Amino acid sequence: MDYKKVGRYFVLAILFFLPVTFLLLLYPATHNYKPLDIVGESVLDLDGFTSDTGDKISLKDHITVLAFFGSQPLDNLTQASNLKELVYDKFKGFKNFQIVLVMPNGTQEAAETLKKEINAYEDMRFWHIVFSKPEAIKNVYNSLKNEMPLDANLATNNIVIIDKDLNQRGRLDDRSDNEKAKNRPVYGLNAYDCIEVAEIKNKMCDDVRILLTEYRQKRKGEFNSEIRRANDLKGVKHE
Repeated sequence: MDYKKVGRYFVLAILFFLPVTFLLLLYPATHNYKPLDIVGESVLDLDGFTSDTGDKISLKDHITVLAFFGSQPLDNLTQASNLKELVYDKFKGFKNFQIVLVMPNGTQEAAETLKKEINAYEDMRFWHIVFSKPEAIKNVYNSLKNEMPLDANLATNNIVIIDKDLNQRGRLDDRSDNEKAKNRPVYGLNAYDCIEVAEIKNKMCDDVRILLTEYRQKRKGEFNSEIRRANDLKGVKHE
């Protein structure tokens, strides 16, 4: 038996099936697929904001992970690293996906340092930093559904998912199966704590994947599910 030839075919088989397996894991089966809920609408776009690259950055027509890093962005190095390693590296290159960090004017130098700390010479084309006046930043943040206000530096650990139509996406019902079985009151998930690695890996990445699947199915003409909106559970306390 020519073991070299067998080994070569084995390696080729792995190289062929590995991407296919990845895609099967990435996209949930259609019969189990449920669209990601709309938890807020009419999110303000980034009109009047400038960017670190000079390009005009928009939320409209993009799938965006939006973060607010404030006037001391280097204090958020852990949060930035979590976003880079757990979210950006996984989804960069998917159609219209982007990560956008919001900071006030005057932080451009610190923002550049932060970017150098985490990029390791990798492709950062879909990682954007935008700047504006404090009032404009507050206006965008206040258009989101979020229980935690920005701190004095205009920063927060909470990051959000925005769809192509300027809707905020999340979970209207974030209870575990055990909590549902016990008829615990319904609570949602509007934002994700980027300090909590488990929350980013187990919840946010799943939710971004689901949203990417929705738009993929829409492009193929296969999407026919009704997306739940925040008012669907208005006044509901139990299943």
